[in-house]
Amino acid sequence: MTEALRPVTRADVAALPLEVAPRLLGGVLETRVDGVRVAVRITEVEAYHGLGTGPVPDPGSHARMGPTPRNATMWGEPGHLYVYLSHGIHSCVNVVCGPVDVAGGILLRAGEVISGTDAARRRRPAATRDRDLARGPGRLGAAVGLRHPVHDGIDAVTGRELAGATACLSVPVVPVSEISTGPRVGVAGHAGTSAFPWRFWIAGDPTVSAFRWGRGAAEQAGTAPVLD
Repeated sequence: MTEALRPVTRADVAALPLEVAPRLLGGVLETRVDGVRVAVRITEVEAYHGLGTGPVPDPGSHARMGPTPRNATMWGEPGHLYVYLSHGIHSCVNVVCGPVDVAGGILLRAGEVISGTDAARRRRPAATRDRDLARGPGRLGAAVGLRHPVHDGIDAVTGRELAGATACLSVPVVPVSEISTGPRVGVAGHAGTSAFPWRFWIAGDPTVSAFRWGRGAAEQAGTAPVLD
């Protein structure tokens, strides 16, 4: 189902990521890249805090050691998108949250393509099912066409154009109620255990990505790997 939506405001994302993250579920990220429009309904997110953000240090965050050229967008105005490169090939999309100079980001882990499916298929030719077009953060980034580094910092509140692209984020008028939470996917060590249940997803949605432990996280958790 698609929830009733409204455009996101700076105030909506002014709180810390852990508070904002579940509110993005059911929202829609709409992009137009070189004139091609794609819209994705957000079904899975993860919260990440930076150095000095919130009461608990987040060892899984890109900003855990403070500002760097790579994570500069995370320290800026909320509502922009932090687009970073994963494994040297995948552009991943995060919504910046929290006050300026307080780093925070919400990784858009997965979603359902609800408009521009043909364009998403062209960008994701390896996907054999539509449910897999944006199932995972690298796949979502590819489906919506946002690329690192040219689109890092694009403003999803005003929709201002950057490098031939626009991005607009909408959130549900009434927050989604059926939400599950658990450890973040693929995050190494302690940061990838149930000590950080900072992953949120719409319960039962088929586009949610499969869980996998990060390096050393299962050992830290003292449990065998599980899938959901």
